[in-house]
Amino acid sequence: MRAAQRVLSGVRPTGKLHLGNAMGAVNNWLRLQREYDCYFFIADWHALTTDYADTSAVRQNTLEVALDLMGAGLDPEQCVLFVQSHVPQHAELHLLFSMITPLRWLERVPTYKEQQENLSGRDLSTYGFLGYPLLQSADILLYQADLVPVGQDQVAHVELTREVARRFNQFYPAQPDVLPEPKVLLTPSPKLPGVDGRKMSKSYGNTILLADPEPEVRQKLKTMVTDPARVRRTDKGNPDICPVFDLHKVFSNAETQQKVREGCTTASIGCIECKGWAADGIVRYIAPMQERRAALAAKPQQVWQTLHAGAERAQQRAEATMRQVRDAMRLAPHAAPIASEKEATRA
Repeated sequence: MRAAQRVLSGVRPTGKLHLGNAMGAVNNWLRLQREYDCYFFIADWHALTTDYADTSAVRQNTLEVALDLMGAGLDPEQCVLFVQSHVPQHAELHLLFSMITPLRWLERVPTYKEQQENLSGRDLSTYGFLGYPLLQSADILLYQADLVPVGQDQVAHVELTREVARRFNQFYPAQPDVLPEPKVLLTPSPKLPGVDGRKMSKSYGNTILLADPEPEVRQKLKTMVTDPARVRRTDKGNPDICPVFDLHKVFSNAETQQKVREGCTTASIGCIECKGWAADGIVRYIAPMQERRAALAAKPQQVWQTLHAGAERAQQRAEATMRQVRDAMRLAPHAAPIASEKEATRA
């Protein structure tokens, strides 16, 4: 029996990571890598589902995300970190799943219509976009993951994965089941608004990047929306409805938060001063990440080598699963399997 449960999660390389990514996925990954057998990947194929018309930035974005992840503290010695397209078994299992998955399962995924509406300027009437939740299912089941860390908005994707696993095991029974059903590991993250007050998101162009230099962080904060009631410096405000105070809750200590609350509600401080204190906390948070990132960025070939080494480890685990899948489906065996015989059977 394996000593630790296996966790699988990925991130799309659509650009450098921002504070919202850090507070959500990355912080959880840092904790999980110490407690579980973790496989984390940069989902470059998933990036193509919406950005297929222009792939010029995918390779560089993949590197930038790797730099952000390792700069934030993700340790390739404690987890398996790799690029999705470097493990071709993801595509093989996705293809096999596409043979057995009803179209209606994909069409009912909540984010399918939501993203079509949010990205209305792009032609998303492609098989790849419709099938991306199934590719996610392949990503997860390929590693026979026990747990999938997600926010509430992604629970439906894990449920689809569980349905796909059940359907596969019913069609191709084995003892034990070839594809165990993964469980959701809910990973709530603090509310983190962007500079326009909406949820921090690249699609809104309202982010503060982990790699932003200090002057840029402070400039972005200066433009951030605040309590609309504070039109003039002498107007009293309400921190509980101010997006800047949401940042203070995450990045400022209790003493600073109390100072902000008292100063805002009595109009004894202005919004510029409040934003400056928020910037102080953010800069303190990202400074050590940026120092590690800069050291890694100076040696990009080493970063790629780290990702390639991670892909080799991932391929061994992936091929172990695929041998079981091919055998259950009575497909012809591959002549030279990658994984060892010991890894072929799930512990």
